[in-house]
Amino acid sequence: MKNQKDNIKNDNEKIEDINEMGTPDIPKPSKDDIKCITIIGEIEGHFVGNPQKKATKYEHIIPMLYSVEENDNIKGVLIVLNTVGGDVEAGLAMAELINSISKKVVTLVLGGSHSIGVPLSTAGDYSFIAPTATMIVHPIRTNGLVIGVNETFEYFKKMQERITSFIVRTSNIDKDNLEKLMHSKDELVSDVGSVLIGKEAVECGIINEVGGLKEALSKLKELIKE
Repeated sequence: MKNQKDNIKNDNEKIEDINEMGTPDIPKPSKDDIKCITIIGEIEGHFVGNPQKKATKYEHIIPMLYSVEENDNIKGVLIVLNTVGGDVEAGLAMAELINSISKKVVTLVLGGSHSIGVPLSTAGDYSFIAPTATMIVHPIRTNGLVIGVNETFEYFKKMQERITSFIVRTSNIDKDNLEKLMHSKDELVSDVGSVLIGKEAVECGIINEVGGLKEALSKLKELIKE
């Protein structure tokens, strides 16, 4: 009877893997001391995003990071990023939580990490970017109705200061160079900001090193040993 239940359980897991990944044979990591967390698509905050778009919900990531912090078996975290940005408050909250956990954290930018994805990419102990990955650095912006009063613009200014100070605190770029990148008028057609590709993000000091999964895992294991 027990074997029959185990077989049913295994079959259900395979069906779930097919539904989610398209294959029944999902490789399991050989060790459980490293946790991989993906932040992809649009970062969804207090409002539900477009159901047609991929999204990372911050109410999913925050409990996950808490469980990582409480799990003594987990020694390090690999954060894989491919995000277009999204809710600023939610993204900054996630970045602060990543930065505050006691486990070693390495971030890896694949594809892109734009807008509020920039502080998320600098939140760990060490950061990598793929050679072809991009980062768009620009001031915060909003969609929809804005009440054009001084208090509104003061709020935006303070929010921008929070993001800027976080990036400066968690990377090797200084405030003046970061603001220069944010307010560049030469690279974006309908907006101010800068597009950084691969090694450009390293040269300006936002990201530590160009590399991929192999390099990121190797660095994380090195940090864990230290």
